[in-house]
Amino acid sequence: MTLTYSSYLKVDELLLCQKPLSDGPEHDELLFIVIHQSYELWFKQVLHELDFLVRLFNAGERNRALHTLKRVDAIYRTLIQQVDILETLTPLEFLSFRDRLSTASGFQSFQFRELEFLYGAKDSGKLENYEPGSDHYRRLQKRLESPTLWDAFLNFLVQEGHEIPKTILERDYSQVAQPSPAVQKILIDVYRNDPLVSEICEALVDIDTSLQQWRYRHVKMVERTIGSKIGTGGSSGVGYLQGTLFKAVFPDLWAIRSEF
Repeated sequence: MTLTYSSYLKVDELLLCQKPLSDGPEHDELLFIVIHQSYELWFKQVLHELDFLVRLFNAGERNRALHTLKRVDAIYRTLIQQVDILETLTPLEFLSFRDRLSTASGFQSFQFRELEFLYGAKDSGKLENYEPGSDHYRRLQKRLESPTLWDAFLNFLVQEGHEIPKTILERDYSQVAQPSPAVQKILIDVYRNDPLVSEICEALVDIDTSLQQWRYRHVKMVERTIGSKIGTGGSSGVGYLQGTLFKAVFPDLWAIRSEF
């Protein structure tokens, strides 16, 4: 069989994945489904890129690591722009099919939880939302126990000749890493003496900033759509989302800003 655009991309199968549940169905439910499915596809790509980035750090690949970081940031900027489309959904339009979501909630996105764990926001309690033994549970358990992107970056700095304390390198990966004055001192030296690695540091800050911008836009979108109501699936909605704002992914890179 000749390979075609549709067969290579599995377009027919892809277009069968949008199945509104509302009666009619309601016109706006398709938009809601398409946007969130596209988010999940982008989450898959970001995980793919970040896992590759970890391997690049482990291999000491400076230039390719920087290139990959720039790609990830470009994806996040695309995710931010997609909120513009969701914001065209008025409260009444969302209400027309919201009850069909039942217990489903964005809080159940296992890929987004994987991203949180990979960035370092480790929390074993979040596994309680997934059935033990399921594929989603196993994936999150593996992420919980694995080094983070920041751990990989610190090992990269060791390869570059910097002396990261052993207690930091051999920490319990299932716990949240704490900011380190010793690491911050090394980062200041990197900024002053190694232009390429300092550019990698800035690319990490770019990702951190873009992720925070996406969280903020997402919170405001939810607020303008449902206000202070309980979120889908019984979540606390806007209140919970607001608590995630302005939490730095790479706090050491922010702490040194006032030291130059």
